Amino acid sequence: MPVVSTTVWILTAIFIIALLAFDFIFHVRKAHIPTIGEAAKWTAIYVSVAILFGVWVWLSMGQKSGIEYYAGYITELSLSVDNLFVFLIIMASFKVPRQNQQLVLMFGIVVSLIFRTGFIFLGAALINSFAWVFYIFGLILLITAGNLIKPEKDEEDEESSEANNFIIRLAKRFMHTTDHYDGDKLFTMENGKKAMTPLMLVMIAIGGTDVMFALDSIPAIFGLTQNTYIVFTAVAFSLLGLRQLYFLIDGLLDRLIYLKYGLAIILAFIGVKLILHALHENNLPFINGGQRVPVFEVSTELSLGVIVGTLVVVIFFSLLSPKGKALTTIKNTRRHAKQYLDASFEADPAQREKLYRSLLKEEAALLAMNPKYKDEIFREQELLDLLDEAHATHDRYVDANPERFASHDPLQGQPKLDTAAYRRALEDPDALEGANPEE
Repeated sequence: MPVVSTTVWILTAIFIIALLAFDFIFHVRKAHIPTIGEAAKWTAIYVSVAILFGVWVWLSMGQKSGIEYYAGYITELSLSVDNLFVFLIIMASFKVPRQNQQLVLMFGIVVSLIFRTGFIFLGAALINSFAWVFYIFGLILLITAGNLIKPEKDEEDEESSEANNFIIRLAKRFMHTTDHYDGDKLFTMENGKKAMTPLMLVMIAIGGTDVMFALDSIPAIFGLTQNTYIVFTAVAFSLLGLRQLYFLIDGLLDRLIYLKYGLAIILAFIGVKLILHALHENNLPFINGGQRVPVFEVSTELSLGVIVGTLVVVIFFSLLSPKGKALTTIKNTRRHAKQYLDASFEADPAQREKLYRSLLKEEAALLAMNPKYKDEIFREQELLDLLDEAHATHDRYVDANPERFASHDPLQGQPKLDTAAYRRALEDPDALEGANPEE
């Protein structure tokens, strides 16, 4: 295993900290909503930096180390994308304003890096001292893979659990909290007392979930390489561009309906690889008398091929799936309705209208949905309620701002889902036969 000098470690740490500082100073410190162009540009830059770093690892440390780095980076990036689903649920449950989500994500990335660094060095120390740790890491990954393919909880229940997890309950019990945001402040004054804002609470929630993510993430990459330097850098670079990636693929996350199955396959594969490696290095007296077990060991090249191949297949079929597209449309409509309702009358008028326009666009997609999948709408009573409330709120907003809509509402007359027809159809399915509920 190549030995990395202290100088290289220090320079790498300085480089990563500098990238984080640059990201915060020039992008996060001033609250704003990144455009798709901005998110795409910086995602490409951070991915390019990670790829170029892998080239340097390949040239300076050898082909095996280079392949290990790329396998680790792709695996950690895939797990990080999956973590974005949880971040999305947490921020939705706390109704984090869109312009403050960058700060929350940046905090989550820094906390993730800190926790993962601690677990990396702890894991390396355990591996160097106890070969049987590979058995434990392997079992952790197999259990995690099994949990990924469990039936999903109801989204509303999941949001409620994220907003009321143990850490948040403790914070609310011992600290004075408020339900109102105060810009990007973590604390504010309420009734003459210092209070913790929801922005601080959501950061605590994300920090707590980062511990769980680290417990899954670190065993996975140690299954691909035991080089601590490669483990650290692959994890760090997979996290660096996560904030930009969130805003780039927001709205497409739900489309990757088979991603969790792909990750389950990858984690199970690495878990089996770790157990095989543990058997090969075995020194436990109750297994083969404490002697090594002659088993097949999975090469790094095969690992990289399985990881990349699995991700390509699940992404391909996710994007092609008609049902996935239908479910994504429904979820996006629900999310845009909530975002619009969360915007107060004092919010930026242009932003309000943009959110409402996005909602109408999603409704148009619902109207154009394949009839085969429109039955899914019947199960979405919450969605129907949200749409009714959003349209009523918009009408009130137009009435309350006659100076802004002096001539007419430009969004008036856009096609909308006939929620009443779907409610009637829920009680009497035959009522829809030969009729178009959207008309």
